[in-house]
Amino acid sequence: MITSLNWVLLLVTVIIMVGLALFSNRIMKTRKGEGGFLLAANCLGPFIGAATIVATGFSGWGFMGSPGVAYKYGAIELLGNFFFAPAMVFAVLFCARFLHQKAQSVGSLTIPEYIARSHQGPESAKRFTQAFAAVITILLLMVFLVGQIKALGLLAGQWLGIDDQSASLLMVGIIILYTSIGGLAAVAFTDAFMVIGMCVSALIIVVTIFADLSPSELITGLNAIDPHLLAPDNSGPYGSTPWHVFMVLPYAFIYSATLPYMSVRFMALAKATKLHHVAAYMTPIACLLSLVPLAGLYTRLKVPGLENPDQAMPVFLAQFLSPSVSAVVTLFILFAMKSTANSVLHAIAGSVSHDLRQAIWPNCRLSDKALLILNRSSVWLLGATGFFAMIYAPPFMLSMLAILGSGTLMAALVAPTLLAHFIPANIYAALSSIVVGFLTGLIFFLYFDFGWVEAPLYSSVLACSTYWITAKTFSHQEDIVSISSSHS
Repeated sequence: MITSLNWVLLLVTVIIMVGLALFSNRIMKTRKGEGGFLLAANCLGPFIGAATIVATGFSGWGFMGSPGVAYKYGAIELLGNFFFAPAMVFAVLFCARFLHQKAQSVGSLTIPEYIARSHQGPESAKRFTQAFAAVITILLLMVFLVGQIKALGLLAGQWLGIDDQSASLLMVGIIILYTSIGGLAAVAFTDAFMVIGMCVSALIIVVTIFADLSPSELITGLNAIDPHLLAPDNSGPYGSTPWHVFMVLPYAFIYSATLPYMSVRFMALAKATKLHHVAAYMTPIACLLSLVPLAGLYTRLKVPGLENPDQAMPVFLAQFLSPSVSAVVTLFILFAMKSTANSVLHAIAGSVSHDLRQAIWPNCRLSDKALLILNRSSVWLLGATGFFAMIYAPPFMLSMLAILGSGTLMAALVAPTLLAHFIPANIYAALSSIVVGFLTGLIFFLYFDFGWVEAPLYSSVLACSTYWITAKTFSHQEDIVSISSSHS
């Protein structure tokens, strides 16, 4: 009976999403060229912009992984997860406007293209930089996408009563369908629909917990189990001291402002959209979603013997919610996962259909219809690639893939995306910082025992330093050449 209800819920939501995608397709066609598919025809208003940013930032990790971390490490995860709310708001208030305006002025539709066009230098160097940024975007976000597809299959398989592989294929097929129809506009509008469900889910979780226990009773019970759950002597997965958790704030800020599947939304905002209106919508939504790790703390108190902390949320859904409510909340958690997966897939497809095409065939001119076919076929091809990569990939931890993919990419792109606004630099500074951020991000993650946010932040610092040093070096050389020319 419950399984039948789940299938009905899924069918209804798919119909809604396809309807939103068809509506988005009409909006997309109001702009010629690829801007309709890649930048949603610059139609994102304050609510849709806020909703798609928050939905993408608070992915399935916030609903599945974060409660597991809270179960194992305690309240430190509640603080760490909360930092994403102000970080995303700060990213919108301090970075969105200049990124949007600069992208409009140079005519860029993707982050790799933005980097290439916003830095001076030879055309060949710009094309190489755009291609390199696109390639690492594809590789690292494909790693991230594989983890998202597997997570969708694990949860949806249990929810629908089918095997995980079939569930993964079904979920990725749905994402491919509506993303290919309407591009970023479809992603944004479906995200807005899904974030409403995510908020309802968070409310259900919070009300369920505090209808049973008062905050003081929850605190007392956790303290009786282990005082370190409330007063830790380290930051758990974030670092070796209690202060390491505060590194989540700059990490989440850079994450929100530089990752292509996040920052492209800044470029897609409508010209008339006021950023303080976007921030006003984002703040309550993000703060509400930050409370989801409470489910892990509550489950630790009620069911203290779980061998696998990642089962905290599934146990909460099974034991503390009615079957029908649990079915609805699980659907909303799938929403959270899909809202990130569709954004990642769209960003990868843009790098393939737009960035690589421009870098390899700069003089290639295609009709609007041909460009749309290329954009859509890239979504289908890369979605299928992600599914088959998930099937044949060796066993892996989902959180590891998420950090390897997104953390390394943000370290590679932070300098030419953000510092370019403050430090004049040429294309060589951009390229060198991308290479340093990419390589050090991989090395720190694979060969050093750093906390989850430490490695990307250290790599970001090295990449920014490389950008600054290279910019100063070329600036000094240009000054010498200028002085020599004036004397001669």
